[in-house]
Amino acid sequence: MLSSYSIIFIGSLDMTQLDITQAKSNLSKLLDLAIKGEEIVITQDNKPVAKILPIKRPLKRGSAKGKVWLSDDFDEPLEDFKEYME
Repeated sequence: MLSSYSIIFIGSLDMTQLDITQAKSNLSKLLDLAIKGEEIVITQDNKPVAKILPIKRPLKRGSAKGKVWLSDDFDEPLEDFKEYME
């Protein structure tokens, strides 16, 4: 179980820190934490030796489909700038 892990604070980020033996027996749970955005530091003899981080995924094309719209006249000259266009 992850009952004996601790949370450490580095700057404004909180990370889970646990011993390598705990990490070996709880890898799937640690991966679930990483998927949720948490960073996990694995230690050996109370010294950090590895870190599990969530992967920052690029935005998927079309992910804003239906959320953004353009007015039919978006490319028409603006009344305020008409004098500059003449």
